[in-house]
Formats: sequence, structure tokens, C-alpha cells
Amino acid sequence: MVEFFQNVFVGFRLIDVLDIVIVAYLVYKILGFIQETRAQQLVRGLVVLGIVFFLSDFLKLYLLNWLLRNFVTMGFFALIVLFQPELRRGLEQLGRRNIVSGQFRSLDKENAIEVVKEIVAAVDDFSATRTGALIVFERETMLNDIIETGTIVDARISVRLLGNLFYEGSPLHDGAVIIRGDRIHAASCVLPLTEKKNIGRNLGTRHRAGLGVSEVSDALVIVVSEETGVISVAENGNFRRFMDLKSVEKILLGVYMPQEETFRERMTRTLKHRRKEETRDGE
Repeated sequence: MVEFFQNVFVGFRLIDVLDIVIVAYLVYKILGFIQETRAQQLVRGLVVLGIVFFLSDFLKLYLLNWLLRNFVTMGFFALIVLFQPELRRGLEQLGRRNIVSGQFRSLDKENAIEVVKEIVAAVDDFSATRTGALIVFERETMLNDIIETGTIVDARISVRLLGNLFYEGSPLHDGAVIIRGDRIHAASCVLPLTEKKNIGRNLGTRHRAGLGVSEVSDALVIVVSEETGVISVAENGNFRRFMDLKSVEKILLGVYMPQEETFRERMTRTLKHRRKEETRDGE
């Protein structure tokens, strides 16, 4: 037994530890990506096909083995087409930089706090009056293609202006407001809808649009229900509902005044969020 471990660690270098850590992190991210998308069902199907393929080879089932071999070749291109949205989202997440966006970096602390106060006050008013609202905070991923579907505003953030934009009689109330830094950049923007089926039957187009844009970008989205006044937050393709104002303020402060997050803190936060999602699904 001792000789076995000696043989294992002979020639083991420090760079090998880094190699193992990188591979483990990549496997963890791939498994997380699979769990969050339709790829979870895809992987199950591929596992079944793989088992059938090896059994057909072992049992000398030549016709079945030939069909499966050809299916793998053609199926590869079919999967790229079918799962293009998921692949795009995964590559975008891989390419995102863990740095503060320039539009937030340029804000001083007092200005950032003032902006957050204005937004929270507006959200509070929307919730109290049951005014439907859809507010998107642009971050690293530029939303120029979405902004082109709306009307450029380019004005300072204020409770009054947000209230006027989402007022039911306003010509710009039907759509999303895009916030870039400390300015309302555009209004009445059309967002992509999520294709998820399990987000809740009582959630309408506004919520599906908010979740949809968070799936294809790193944007933070605040949604206020017109029917119930419930505040929801969408981020990274996940929904958090029944948010109170303190939680919204904390999230916004994290966007406008982000602190450097260590790898351990990021992993802990991800695991906690995943446990909450599993508990919610179990209920």
C-alpha cells in the first residue's frame, strides 16, 4: 500500500495541483450549466445511447452499431442548432470579465448611494400602487440590440422620471427601461422571452421577458407585478421573488459599489443559491 502511494506521488509537481484544480473547476461549471438548462435531459439521453452503443459493439449487433455511429456524426451538428441559445449563454458567461464595468467604476460613493435610493424609492412606489415595471441594469454585456427596439432617453435617474415612464398613460410604459450607469438610457425596449416552462403559471410576459434577458446577458432585472405589486429580481437566468426593499437596496449597492469577491466566497454563494433552488423545487 505504501509503495502504491509512493508511485503515485513520484514526479508529482506543483503545476499538477494547478492542473487538477482547473479541470475540477471546469467540470463543476459544466455540471452546473447542464443542471440549469435543457442539457440535463440531453445528457441523460446521451448516456443511454452510449450504453446501447457499447452493448451493440459487445454483442456484435452490427446494424445497430452502424446506425449509432452515423447518428453521432449527424447528431453533433443537430445539437449545435437545437441548443444554440444554451451554447451562446455558456460562451458569454465564459467570456465575461470579473471586473467592475466602466460605467459603475466612474461613479463615486455618494453618487452611487443617491442613485440606489432613487431606484429603491421608485420600486417602492410601483409596488404600493401596483404599477407594472421592468427595469434592466446593463453591466458587462452591452444591450445595444435591445436598446435599438426602444426609445433613447439618456436622462438622470429620478423617482419622478421612472414614475412617468411606467405610468399607464405614458406612450413609453409598455416595455423595459434600460439603465446604463447612473442614467436612464432607453425606455419601451423589447426583451427576449425565456423558454423555461417551470417559472410559474401566475407569471406573465413581463416576468418572462425579465428572466429572458438575464439568460442571454449578465444584466440585473427588477420586475414589479402589475397584479400583485410583488417585487422580483432576475439574474443569471434565475428568479428571486417576494423581495423586500432592503434586499433590493442591498443587491443594487452590490451592483453600483461592488467589492472584490474571492473564489471561495463565490463558490459558497453559488452552493447556497443552488441549495435554495433545490429546496424550492422539492416543495
